[in-house]
Amino acid sequence: MVTDIEIVAVNNVIKQIKKKTKTLSIEKQPLNSLSDLFNTLSSSEDFSRFQFDSQGTSCWISYLKTMVNPDFIHQSVLSPLSQHSFTLLQEMKGILPIENIIITSNVQEIQDSLMTGYIFIQLYEQDSEGILLSGVANETRQVSPPEVEFSVVGPKESFVETLDTNINLIRKRLPIPQLTVKEIKVGKLSKTRVSILYIDGIADQENINTAIQRIQDIEYDQIPDSSFITQMMADNNNSPFPQVVDTERPDRIASILAEGKLAILVDGSPMVLTMPVTLVEFFSAFEDYFLPWHIASIFRLIRLGAVTFSVTITPLYVAVLTYHYQMIPTDLLATLISSRTDIPFPPIIEVVILELSIELLREAGARLPTKIGQTIGIVGGIVIGTASVEAGLTSNVLLILVALAALASFTTPIYQMGNTIRLIRFPFLFFAQLWGIIGVSTCFLFFLAHLLQLTSLGRPYLTPVYPLRLMDLKDALFRLPFNWQGKRPVQLRTEDPERFYSEKVTEKKDNEK
Repeated sequence: MVTDIEIVAVNNVIKQIKKKTKTLSIEKQPLNSLSDLFNTLSSSEDFSRFQFDSQGTSCWISYLKTMVNPDFIHQSVLSPLSQHSFTLLQEMKGILPIENIIITSNVQEIQDSLMTGYIFIQLYEQDSEGILLSGVANETRQVSPPEVEFSVVGPKESFVETLDTNINLIRKRLPIPQLTVKEIKVGKLSKTRVSILYIDGIADQENINTAIQRIQDIEYDQIPDSSFITQMMADNNNSPFPQVVDTERPDRIASILAEGKLAILVDGSPMVLTMPVTLVEFFSAFEDYFLPWHIASIFRLIRLGAVTFSVTITPLYVAVLTYHYQMIPTDLLATLISSRTDIPFPPIIEVVILELSIELLREAGARLPTKIGQTIGIVGGIVIGTASVEAGLTSNVLLILVALAALASFTTPIYQMGNTIRLIRFPFLFFAQLWGIIGVSTCFLFFLAHLLQLTSLGRPYLTPVYPLRLMDLKDALFRLPFNWQGKRPVQLRTEDPERFYSEKVTEKKDNEK
């Protein structure tokens, strides 16, 4: 006799089987014939399938109205067909003034093409074979100036959300046949086009194979933006440090390709990824190359100093006031004591209150519309800061330090590294409260050990500092003159290490004798 428990167990198994079958049908789309495909598409209001009669002959035209340019259909398809008669697909192919017309009976190819803006034409309704021609309606924004990586000097073009347009912007700057594009479709549902760009004969083949393998190994249903690829291709997904640089500048991508690196473009994303990268690259703005080398070098040192200040100033404040107040000069100690006379909290609570307030203002300013966000950031900072000091919750000295630390964190040219700087400040605060300056040093050693182990596409993250590459230091902490940079970075292991022959640069020119 079957018990109620056994019946419930059987029902649960059946539900799980149905659920798995439904998921499989969505992912695999097992449509075995054109009739199955058209029946599935007919449930969508934007699917159009009709019979077109002309010159005593007819054909069946199928397409998605939202994916195809209507002017293209009337001018390049219906108008030529209405002026000629045809009985074979080859005759129809000769009538249409369109390149890359495909004659096929592959149901999967027809399905994928219809989903991406193709038109399918059959001679008869029950035919299994027809022609495919592209009528994609390209709805995209125009190329505009960079917003994230804006520079006063240099080109004023940025990538857009269309993959073909982005590749065009790169090819304009590198008009050479060695610029190679490898395309892979990623995402079970989205079928997103992902392109890997590199210069054949310069880029290391091991880097190319590694990048292609990692992209092919991605198992996910939808890839709407390049940031998904960033997370799935990272050598260490648990690291707070970004291992891929994303940029919206075509000139920067052309430069890194010439160095021997790879560029990864994702259809639908205005940000292009570059690999492999090193830590020092996140503090290098591309505008540095438009400035004289000594000015650019000073700016890089300012950024590195600003980031160090942003991470360590509030932890040192907590450490010194909690454990090492003897280190404070007598005159400054009197000022600190007077500023903290009425503060009821220990330094760590005081710092956390202000740090969290800054983070709340940042998030509010980023999520609100631009004009409102700017107002909230400025007014909110002034009001909250002034009110907290007057209420005796925080000292005016700490308010100045936190404001300077927040300002210093904005000097990082790459947005991803700016987020990392915001995050790692809190572990330093925690260790400073536990063990003072020894705790700050211990936290620094933990991060240093992590950075020593970190890699980007299998290449050391701290190069050229560790392992030491003296040749690569010419464009790391400093940006030395171009005529000193005759070789490509050693850590990239490029097939052609010579950028130019430095001996020719030093030769006498013009009429010098």
